[in-house]
Amino acid sequence: MNLDFAFMSWSVVSSFIVKGLIFSVQLTLIAMLGGVVLGTLLALARLSGRKWLVIPAAAYVNTLRSIPLVMVILWFFLLIPMLIGRPMGAELSAIITFTVFEAAYYSEIMRAGIQSVPSGQAQAGYAVGMSYAQCMQLIVLPQAFRNMLPVLLTQTIVLFQDTSLVYAIGAYDLLKGFELAGKSFNRPVETYLLAAVVYFVICFSLSMLVRRLQLKIQIVR
Repeated sequence: MNLDFAFMSWSVVSSFIVKGLIFSVQLTLIAMLGGVVLGTLLALARLSGRKWLVIPAAAYVNTLRSIPLVMVILWFFLLIPMLIGRPMGAELSAIITFTVFEAAYYSEIMRAGIQSVPSGQAQAGYAVGMSYAQCMQLIVLPQAFRNMLPVLLTQTIVLFQDTSLVYAIGAYDLLKGFELAGKSFNRPVETYLLAAVVYFVICFSLSMLVRRLQLKIQIVR
């Protein structure tokens, strides 16, 4: 088999690849922000000690962590339009799905981060008259975010890799851009190889940055 990458030029990249890369990055950032916010609320609910909060939050996290992401993507894409009575685009469906799904994973990270903060600090906050919400907002969560920042970013890198699964519902992501370029020039093998290289370069570079950040946080401690 002869590989020929001569067709790959800037015009091909700008016509096919850039659009998909932009959506993949947008999906990653939106799902990360939404997932962290929702995941933090789920973590606080599980640590509240109140059964009416603990049980639903635990059920949410454990259920989504036990289901393959591609299945959740298909569920949301097929079922939500039936529930709301109108079609929903693949991109919007992907954003909602990833935010809801990743929240379960960010929740476990945040819960571990909150538990890593010495309980004496929270008790000191209660001693000076702080409420539970104030104590979490001003004392516990800032330290938890710092402790868990490398893990949160690592999960975000995994999230970026998982965005390729929106291919299943036809969303125009990075992988879709490479696929369309391959079909247009009848070079599917080359474009899939290039897609793998691009994903590797992006994720490996981000992993190195996370590693450097982790070392800096350890020095600060």
